[in-house]
Amino acid sequence: MASVRQPEPEQSGFTGLETAGQTVGSESSRSASLAFTGMSGTPVKLPPLRDLCRKYGIQFKKGLGQNLLLDDNINAIMVAAADLREGDRVVEVGAGLGALTRRLAAAPVSVLAVEIDRAFMPCLEDQLGHLPNLRLFRGDILNHDLGELTAEFLPGTGPLKMVSNLPYYITTPVLFHFMEAPVSFSRIVVMVQLEVGQRLVACPGTEDYGALTVAARLYAEADMIRRVPASCFVPQPKVDSCIVRLRMRDRPLYEDLHPKQVMRVVRAAFSRRRKTLRNALAVLSPQLDRATLTGVLETAGIAPERRPETLTLDEFAALTRQFAAVIPDMTR
Repeated sequence: MASVRQPEPEQSGFTGLETAGQTVGSESSRSASLAFTGMSGTPVKLPPLRDLCRKYGIQFKKGLGQNLLLDDNINAIMVAAADLREGDRVVEVGAGLGALTRRLAAAPVSVLAVEIDRAFMPCLEDQLGHLPNLRLFRGDILNHDLGELTAEFLPGTGPLKMVSNLPYYITTPVLFHFMEAPVSFSRIVVMVQLEVGQRLVACPGTEDYGALTVAARLYAEADMIRRVPASCFVPQPKVDSCIVRLRMRDRPLYEDLHPKQVMRVVRAAFSRRRKTLRNALAVLSPQLDRATLTGVLETAGIAPERRPETLTLDEFAALTRQFAAVIPDMTR
């Protein structure tokens, strides 16, 4: 097991050991001790959450969006949705106290568990450091190239997957980080805020439809697996969550277009969501005058007065083809 430590700013926090009259980790709660068999066949026991928090002085930090999951059945559902196979290489973002990490490491796979908060590292190292198929990494996943990180900590040729209970404050950046990574992930299973899950599976013409929706369709097939009520977490958030599965495409959806080209147009369109496409897409290049934009849109078969949330993925692809003819280096 390798552990990498990097400096980070301290965050103010609160203990959160009790919420809404419920004692976290009590024998009557859903965080009671759980045991299951690890990859080596040795039973791995999960101590009560309350005991781990007290032993390691854990404080939940609002600034890091930390909400710990009480119901281990949800972890089991996430692992099942990941369809883990022997030889898979799995990245977890936000390992926390290691409840999901344990279930991942119980499969015949290699696991890289990433945690930004140094306060959780002693617990992770003590409880899970003996597992031969696990690597622990302390740092901000957004500051690291996923190609380099997986090459160093998850060497091999097995499929890459990501399974994570994502902190709310970094959900969208992390999803883009993995979808647009220089290495290909075959499956992504994440716990996210319900509203983010709704955006991931939204239909054109709806309020939830946006750049994240189009990216999910461009890179994957997305579906919502399960809604998870706020009462399953501590501290209890104000909103419900959900589990979303992204079955990543093994080849580009459009053979004549690089996904970065499409996403450049998509991001430009949604950067001014309330504008018409003719006005919003002007940010793509200072050389695009009104007449050129009108011509590009009409050639793609799209009315210049339409708004970005009304376009399907295929229409964004058609638009990208036309812009590629007038804007050099659309992949930057």
